[in-house]
Amino acid sequence: MSRIDYFRDPNAPAANSVVPSVTAVVRDGEGRLLLIHKTDNGLWALPGGGHDAGEEIAQTVVREVDEETGIQVIVEAIIGVYTDPRHVMAYDDGEVRQQFSICFRARPVGGSRRTSSESKEVRWVAPAELDALDIHPSMRLRIAHGLDASRSAPYIG
Repeated sequence: MSRIDYFRDPNAPAANSVVPSVTAVVRDGEGRLLLIHKTDNGLWALPGGGHDAGEEIAQTVVREVDEETGIQVIVEAIIGVYTDPRHVMAYDDGEVRQQFSICFRARPVGGSRRTSSESKEVRWVAPAELDALDIHPSMRLRIAHGLDASRSAPYIG
């Protein structure tokens, strides 16, 4: 399924759904970020995805990072909550989803990088290399917040 992100665009279609989702700022021992090259919009992003009924939100983070990257993580902190109604994602099936995302800091504890149906490439990226990648402005904001250690609160599940 493909999607178009509209960010503060006055011509964006009206949202018809809201799905709680997560993203994860995962850094390795060298300080590099775990990023995926998404298949749905062709952009680079933090791993993440939709929250499933019956899960604790930290389980969503662990599951989504593993599904998209092959890396196993432990959730450590909350970085922020992102609910800008002027950021919508239009999917080719007619769904127009308003952003509702909680960004977490997580630590890698195992696994090995691999792609999935949602990620055509998985890479550890040094912060200095981020400007060379095509990253949506809303994702850049989460990354900037994730790199700022003062912007986190402990996660208590």
